Amino acid sequence: MFGTVPYMSTEDIRPFRIEIPQAALDDLADRLDRTRWADDLPGDDPWDRGVPASYLRELADYWATSYDWRTHEARLNEWPQFVTTVDGQDIHFLHVRSPEPDALPLLLTHGWPGSVAEFVEVIGPLTDPRAHGGDPADAFHLVIPSIPGFAFSAPLAGPGWTADRVAGAFVQLMARLGYERYGAQGGDYGAIVSPAVGRADAEHVVGVHVNAATAGFISYAPPSDEDMAELTEVEKGRIGRLQHYMGEQMGYVHLQSTRPQTLAHGLTDSPVGQLAWIVEKFKEWTDDASDLPEDAVDRDHLLTNVMLYWLTGTAGSSANFYYEGAHAGGWGQEIERSPVPTGVAAFSTDVAIRRYAEPANTITHWSDFDSGGHFAAMEAPDLLVGDVREFFRTVR
Repeated sequence: MFGTVPYMSTEDIRPFRIEIPQAALDDLADRLDRTRWADDLPGDDPWDRGVPASYLRELADYWATSYDWRTHEARLNEWPQFVTTVDGQDIHFLHVRSPEPDALPLLLTHGWPGSVAEFVEVIGPLTDPRAHGGDPADAFHLVIPSIPGFAFSAPLAGPGWTADRVAGAFVQLMARLGYERYGAQGGDYGAIVSPAVGRADAEHVVGVHVNAATAGFISYAPPSDEDMAELTEVEKGRIGRLQHYMGEQMGYVHLQSTRPQTLAHGLTDSPVGQLAWIVEKFKEWTDDASDLPEDAVDRDHLLTNVMLYWLTGTAGSSANFYYEGAHAGGWGQEIERSPVPTGVAAFSTDVAIRRYAEPANTITHWSDFDSGGHFAAMEAPDLLVGDVREFFRTVR
C-alpha cells in the first residue's frame, strides 16, 4: 500500500505517510492528456443530464496543468497518520491530539464521495481552539479514519463491510488507542456510522453529532396530509428536496448498490470518469447559492478529495459500501433507538427533520442553518465547528 512504513507495536499500530510514486502522477497526466471526450446534447440546460463536457474539460485542464498534488500530499502529511488491522481489515486513520490535556476524544467519519481530506479545515480549530480564537475547554483529540474500502483503508479484505461492521471496527480502534470516553461525529455515510458507533458502544460514547443525515433522520415514505400540515416551511422544503433526490438523483445509488464492480472498471481506468462521477455530487449537493462546485468548495480541495479515490483505485471498493448496505436489509429499515445524546446540524441542502429523527435517536440538540451544504466541513467549516463545540459542551 502506498506510504506504509514498516513498524510494529504491541497493538500493531503502524505509522503511515502518504508517498505517492511519481510514476502514478505521470500516468495520471498521460491519461488526462489522452481523454476521449463525450459531446453534449445541444439545446438542454447543460447540467440537466449530468456534468457538461465544456465544464469538465476546463476542470480537467486545471487538474492537469495547475493542480499540484505534492502540495496537498504534504498538507495531509502534516498530521500524524497510522494504519492498524481490525477484524482482518487494514484501517488508515489520522490521529491528531490536542495540546489541551483535558481534550475530549472525537471520532470523525467521512461519507461518499468524501474522504479524510474533507476535514483539513476543521482539524486545527477542533484540536487547538486556543490558537483559533476559541475556548480551550472545547478542545478535542481527533481520530479520523478512512472507511474500509476508501482511500488507504484498502484493499478490502473481503465482503460484508456494512455500516454496523464499520462501526464495530471503529469502536475497537478507539479502544486500541486507549480512549474509554469519547464522542462521534460524521456526515453522509458518516451520519450512519457515527450513530451506529453510539449504539454499539453506548457505555463509552458520550454523544453523537451528525450533519448531512439521512437514514434514521428522515422518512422515506411520503408524508401524510396531516403531517404536511404540521411541518414548518423549512421542513416542507426538505421534503421537496428529498423527493427531488429520490426522483432525479438516485442513479448513482442504484448502480453502486447493485453493480459496483462493473462501475469500477470505467472509473478506475479513466480519471475524467472518476472526476465526473464525484464532481456531479458537488454540484448537486452543495449550497444552492453556488452556481458551480468551486463556488462552494475550493477547487484544489475538491481535487485532492478526487485524488484520494483515483490514486488508490478505490472507486469500486468505496461503492461496495452501498452494495453491502442495500443487501443487508435495504434502505429505510427500522433502526434501533440510540440512548446516546445526539446533536444534528442541518445545513441548507440537508433533508433531516427532527420529528422523523426522534424515534431512532435521543435528540438533545438541533440546529438549522440557511447556508452551507452537504459537505459542511468543506463548505462551512466555521459553522460546523461551532455547532460541534456547542453540542459537546452539553456532554463533556
